[in-house]
Amino acid sequence: QVQLVESGGGLVQPGGSLRLSCAASGMIFSMYVSGWFRQAPGKQRELVATITSGGTTNYVDSVKGRFTISRDNAKNTVYLQMNSLKPEDTAVYYCAARRDIVPNYNHWGQGTQVTVSS
Repeated sequence: QVQLVESGGGLVQPGGSLRLSCAASGMIFSMYVSGWFRQAPGKQRELVATITSGGTTNYVDSVKGRFTISRDNAKNTVYLQMNSLKPEDTAVYYCAARRDIVPNYNHWGQGTQVTVSS
């Protein structure tokens, strides 16, 4: 049974940093594409960053240069380092995974709240 568990969310001031972690189990992690999504109140869920099994990354324009996604296959964990946080980054952040041969994310974590406020 595939399980994704996020951690690392919290309250941070504008300009601050947080690192989110997503620990995976029940899967051959190195064969999966991992992604971080976020959903703010009243808004649609947004894909923030992805990383392929080979380490290729992609970001939504609004976080380029501020967020970094990475993975440690030995630890079955994917990370999202978030720097220079802005109030508009406030959202519930979700980790997701899919096999690299399928188009849709079909494994999801429970989400972790990130609040950027002074």
